[in-house]
Amino acid sequence: MRRAFAALAAALLCAGVAVAVPLAGVSQEVIDSDAMPPKLSAFGLFRGNDPKMPSTGVGYTLRAPLFSDYTDKYRFISIPMGKNAKILADGVIDFPVGTVLVKSFGWSDVNDGRPVETRLLIRRAGGWTALPYIWDADGKDATLALGGRRVPVSFKSPDGETHSIRYAVPNKNQCKECHSLNGEIVPIGPKVRNFILDPAASSQLRGLYFDNPAALKPTMPQWDDPKSGSVADRARAYLDVNCAHCHNPGGSASNSGLFLRWTDDPTGVNFGLGKRPTAAGRGSGGMDFAIAPGDPDHSFLIYRLESTDPGIAMPEVGRSTVHKEGAALLRQWIAEMPKASH
Repeated sequence: MRRAFAALAAALLCAGVAVAVPLAGVSQEVIDSDAMPPKLSAFGLFRGNDPKMPSTGVGYTLRAPLFSDYTDKYRFISIPMGKNAKILADGVIDFPVGTVLVKSFGWSDVNDGRPVETRLLIRRAGGWTALPYIWDADGKDATLALGGRRVPVSFKSPDGETHSIRYAVPNKNQCKECHSLNGEIVPIGPKVRNFILDPAASSQLRGLYFDNPAALKPTMPQWDDPKSGSVADRARAYLDVNCAHCHNPGGSASNSGLFLRWTDDPTGVNFGLGKRPTAAGRGSGGMDFAIAPGDPDHSFLIYRLESTDPGIAMPEVGRSTVHKEGAALLRQWIAEMPKASH
């Protein structure tokens, strides 16, 4: 599913669609307004309302994607004609007003591969607006779900295990919780260092959208590809994408003192090494440290990642299953750390 969309994205780029010249049906007027249409089709972002066929924009994948119950994700960016994104000094992309970040979630073995939901993050004059849409049963359109919803689904994870869950589509406030930085809604995944671009299209993408090509490096390792980086580098990339949107000095978990950005936070106490919990509770599992070097079984960071209990699990929203492969990488990383001397 991901490969099919990546191929589609590359085809769009190579065909010139990536210049963000809207095709018939794209409504920039709706995008730029304060409207929250009850139906996704009002934006005209898809050809024939097919979530696998964007009307315009740039498709992309991420080196280290956020784990969301093993969903496959289709991502693309629609930027208004004649406008460019800017890359800031820290590698964050500053998208122009009128940009829409589109992400659809689904499983290849559920509903013939059709997405369950599509989330929009729209850059409007007053800031970013997050809108969640749930696809209707007939797959012809999607309906706005500001209050979120639980959708019962059964799917298989890569190891062949069957999972039956009530998949959580976040409500608008939960979107804000994860996408908050210094009180403002911001994108999470689309950082220059985290992009995977098709080699044949990347130069076109840089020329059309980004005014600072040098900022495309260094790139983040792919957490599940040992060839892309060391265990430590890949573990930190995983934590950055899955945890650091809240665990940073300007995030919603800033009061925890646990900061988990990829290269911005030193691997000391504030990164979790030998860090005691800020408050007693079930979340620590009775353990002393977030990360106990050399001892993953007594690191409550692992304890929380491997739990689905709402009072213990981290991240708090966005998953109803345990990401076994991600937890295994973090276990290996902690196990390989030299134990603290006493």
